Amino acid sequence: MPSEQTFATHRRLVAGYHGAAFACITVYLGWTLWRAVRAPGVATVMSLVLAVGVALIFWYARAFALTVQDRVIRLEERLRLERLLPPDLRSRIPEFSRGQLIALRFASDAELPALARRVLDEDIRDREAIKRMIGHWREDGFRI
Repeated sequence: MPSEQTFATHRRLVAGYHGAAFACITVYLGWTLWRAVRAPGVATVMSLVLAVGVALIFWYARAFALTVQDRVIRLEERLRLERLLPPDLRSRIPEFSRGQLIALRFASDAELPALARRVLDEDIRDREAIKRMIGHWREDGFRI
């Protein structure tokens, strides 16, 4: 992991999951599809069904983990905003979308109040745009 997290370095790819496992499943799915088309039969169709099932498990395992992570981030950021925002802005915490909260998690405590105000006042919803606005990143080393 880099010593300082920035917009350019904040994404995390796990070679074994995002590379090797994805490649293996894709190759297996393609191979079983090719076999089922070239030599249809119970065995080849069942292999294809299994390959589709494995691909779906791979996809949903990631989707479910990201959903849980997003929920935790949303809770953490709401608590953090409650602690750091000035009173006039605290009442607006429910206005933040999930995507805005997820993007704001990288902002340092010092710049969060001003950035949060700007995000709400200008209705900035694009996560990437919000992340690009961050000047001092607060590292999130626990992301998955």
